[in-house]
Amino acid sequence: MPRYLVFGLCLMAPFALAAADKPSSNDQDLAYSLGASLGERLRQEVPGLQLDALVEGLRQAYQDKPLKLDKARMQRILEQHEEQANAASEQTQVNQLKAVETRFMANERARKGVHELPEGILYSELVAGTGAQPKATGKVQVRYVGKLPDGSVFDQNQQPQWFSLDSVIEGWQVALPKMKAGGKWRLVIPSAQAYGAEGAGDLIAPYTPLVFEIELLSVAD
Repeated sequence: MPRYLVFGLCLMAPFALAAADKPSSNDQDLAYSLGASLGERLRQEVPGLQLDALVEGLRQAYQDKPLKLDKARMQRILEQHEEQANAASEQTQVNQLKAVETRFMANERARKGVHELPEGILYSELVAGTGAQPKATGKVQVRYVGKLPDGSVFDQNQQPQWFSLDSVIEGWQVALPKMKAGGKWRLVIPSAQAYGAEGAGDLIAPYTPLVFEIELLSVAD
């Protein structure tokens, strides 16, 4: 809903209350109550407004007088404001998601036995491998479980599965060549080396770090 339509809804709410509760019929009190209700909403929605211009526009429109700006220009201004407000809201959400990821990664980094690879990828060696290491352009046979930060499983394969390393997420491409066949690692992969700002549909939200337990069974060229 466009934000400027909220003004109309804000003005309608006190009328609904008037019908239900039958408040004082004093016109001045009613006008003041409407103004206060609108002012509280505008203070939250659009801080920094020029109140003199706001009152002037309100008065002219309410009294059906010629408006200072033509309707086409006002429409463009309101649409531009809506776009800016939406962009600011989206950026706030992005910042919140990044902050959650930063805290999660910091907590994981502080766990005992955790080591860090390039690009901030974290790993813990659960079982030491003794076999060959994959080549960056090779293939790997693995069993794995993939979890979200809250511990819920979003993907798993307990049957041996072959992957080309150049077809998997960047976090795997960085970590698996460091493993040896027969080994099992716990990986914590930052979102930038997973599905990043886009996420993966409804399954993985934007800026979500991923946790994997990967058992490297075999490697091939």
